[in-house]
Amino acid sequence: MKGNGAGRLMDHVEQVRDGRRRFENAYQAVARMILDDGAGIEKVVVNGKTTYDFKVFRQGPKPVVGMFDEINSFVSFVKDAAEGGSSREMAFVLVGEPGNGKTFFVETLCSLYRQFLARPENRRYTFHFTGLERLPGYGRITTIQSQTFEDPMVLAMNLFESRRETETFLQQTAGFSDEQLEKLFSDYRPLGACSEYIWNDIRQACDGDLERMLSFVQVVPVPLSESLGTLTGKYSAKDKITSSAVDLLGEESIQRLLHIADANNPYRFDLRRGALARVAGGGIHFSDEIFKNKKDLVQVYLGVIQNRNIEIDGFRWPLDTLIIATSNNSEFNRFLAEREEAPIVDRCRLCYVAHNTDYKLQQKLTAYAIGSESKTTLTKERLHQDPNLNYAASVMAVLSRLPRSEKLTPVETMKLAAGEVAGEKSVKTLAELIDQLNHEPDITKRFGQKGLGQRNLGRALQLAMETSETNEGQCIFAYDIFKAFERVILDYVPDASDRAKFLEDLKIAKGLYRERITTEMFNAYMDEPQAIRKDVMNYVNMIIGIDADTVGRDRMWKYRDPQTGELKAVKIDEKYVRSVEERLGLKTREQQESFRTTIRKIYGQKMSVDPDYDFMDNLELVKAVTDVRLKSDIAGAGSLIGALANRTNEENQKLYDRMIHTMLHKLGYCTTCAQKTIEYFCTQDDEN
Repeated sequence: MKGNGAGRLMDHVEQVRDGRRRFENAYQAVARMILDDGAGIEKVVVNGKTTYDFKVFRQGPKPVVGMFDEINSFVSFVKDAAEGGSSREMAFVLVGEPGNGKTFFVETLCSLYRQFLARPENRRYTFHFTGLERLPGYGRITTIQSQTFEDPMVLAMNLFESRRETETFLQQTAGFSDEQLEKLFSDYRPLGACSEYIWNDIRQACDGDLERMLSFVQVVPVPLSESLGTLTGKYSAKDKITSSAVDLLGEESIQRLLHIADANNPYRFDLRRGALARVAGGGIHFSDEIFKNKKDLVQVYLGVIQNRNIEIDGFRWPLDTLIIATSNNSEFNRFLAEREEAPIVDRCRLCYVAHNTDYKLQQKLTAYAIGSESKTTLTKERLHQDPNLNYAASVMAVLSRLPRSEKLTPVETMKLAAGEVAGEKSVKTLAELIDQLNHEPDITKRFGQKGLGQRNLGRALQLAMETSETNEGQCIFAYDIFKAFERVILDYVPDASDRAKFLEDLKIAKGLYRERITTEMFNAYMDEPQAIRKDVMNYVNMIIGIDADTVGRDRMWKYRDPQTGELKAVKIDEKYVRSVEERLGLKTREQQESFRTTIRKIYGQKMSVDPDYDFMDNLELVKAVTDVRLKSDIAGAGSLIGALANRTNEENQKLYDRMIHTMLHKLGYCTTCAQKTIEYFCTQDDEN
């Protein structure tokens, strides 16, 4: 065996027999990559339903975020095809609005597949026919590579014209057991037209002497180059004039006809001119915007998906390819409305891709849109990011994707979709709502199917960054993202009802931002980044211990901290507890007891699963605690807003300077966004 990986066919056959190399189709390889990955599979709860999370997609510097249902559908499709199910004769088509991650998912899959095949134990091999100068009719062509990157084992299964003769040879000479032979031939496919033709020419020239015939065969690794489009290739829909079936299938090569004597030799067709042949040896073919193609290309896809052959002038080349496609909703609906091409939809496994509706996961996607590299102003100065920018942008994007419902408010829906607590409303209500919406025949009315996508989010960030205020202040202030979103909604959303809904969502997002700023101001006032969190947990611990037998006369209650395991003590301040509950609108004893019971129940459920749970997702409770502390802690000034807005006396100026110092050194603000945030806090804007 040569050092460059080239070698004899029988050496390769023996390595497959011994398990050192593999013979598997594209579906089996992709399924093995996902299901046998060391990172594993994890059960997760998404929107109240248990599903699986495949960790292979969550690796690398820019992993896939969310898309739990879509990935589950894809894995199920591939697994079924790998086991010989009906999916084997179908394409997997992702349909959804622009900017919701369809193309990103497919490109990530292709990248993972290339990395997987780059491992020595997973390498794909093909074969060359060499020494063709010894055969008549090939002119100056001395070496021909299998045009569809056929596996050497496909040639091994077609060594003789009779299958029985081939099986006998592999059993007696190559040492295959009955079980191995059965497994091998379960994935039998004939040689492609040109390989079959050349192999017959070699057979005639060698008078059927197999040893001499095999001297013409050389086994080589399939190139893994992304730019060559081998093993993972993409075909983007072109306009109707420039596109043709040649782009997919290939065409007759004038250059080859100058050398080939026999006009019937199928090698006269250059299949590598098309996108399909380059991925035909166990690869992934990605058809971007498949339904934008003109009719004759769609017909080509129909034949390829159904028959798994490249067919030109009656010649056939079998394909071993996983075909994945994408389409946006409008193109797909237009295609369906024509009603002429229904057979191809029957040959597709449609997966409707929703936007991400979990605002916590959206923060990762927003980080992608912001970019990982440090930003600069137009004058090359460092551009700071407001620590609330990601939150504000993520909340607005997610709210736009949530449908209106009588059962849940937009904020309740948003919190439940992120796995958080939403007062008395349970995740079961959300699951029922999603189930109800998913019965809508109009796809865009289903949960998460309509809203501002990742591209609109990117536009909003660009608009926020290009303003003179951002460049002069050298900071992207979080509140400016709402003005940018308003511009994007007015400029890029054509439907009037959608525009009205998104502008309403914008008001809700501003209200949530206002509540977050109130919390930030309290933390800055207390000179402690986690001040409000500690006060919320103090309230929770007080209501758990308020009726405990172990509370002493001094109202001290000892408890074991579930996060650290340490024994801690808290003084139960019933006045503080009642003040918080009054802020929540709980006037009667019964209402207060009911609320306390709910909090204790949540505490019991959450702490057993997540000891770090801190009730900060309970926005009503956080707001009530913040208001109580803000009103009670600043004696004389009336309120923190009054103290910060009126800095005519020395005491208020000192408070302002101290808070600015805390924001700069402990909370991640710069001078610009710290001052602007305090200014915004002192206004009455966006009060819910």
